Amino acid sequence: MQESARIDKWLWAARIFKTRSLAADACKNSRVTKNGTNVNPSHIVKGGERVREKKPPITYSFKILQCIEKRVGAKLIQDIYENVTDPKQYEILEMSRISGFVDRARGTGRPTKKDRRSLDAFIEPAMFGFDEYDDDPDD
Repeated sequence: MQESARIDKWLWAARIFKTRSLAADACKNSRVTKNGTNVNPSHIVKGGERVREKKPPITYSFKILQCIEKRVGAKLIQDIYENVTDPKQYEILEMSRISGFVDRARGTGRPTKKDRRSLDAFIEPAMFGFDEYDDDPDD
């Protein structure tokens, strides 16, 4: 058993991230903190420390029970860390799932089906020369 481990390796080995590069990117982008301070991927962690990881819309908290750098099976995870995430965070996650909120600011990214239909309804009369308004004075 190791006394310490790199944070990016530990996050990957503890199955918090699917790949080590994703864990390293999260550290670089200030989504992983230890004791309230951002950590870089090479930061060393020890048993008993608390690590927080932000995955919008919530922040997960973990207490490190064992330092590992090699990936273990899913059944052994309870020996590696303890999930100490506040239950209110899980309520926030459930509320966001129920509301159907998508992490896309209005006007950015690909339009939804509803957005596309409203855009088509707006543009369509202009494409056909405003057929509903006839400017012929002879009528």
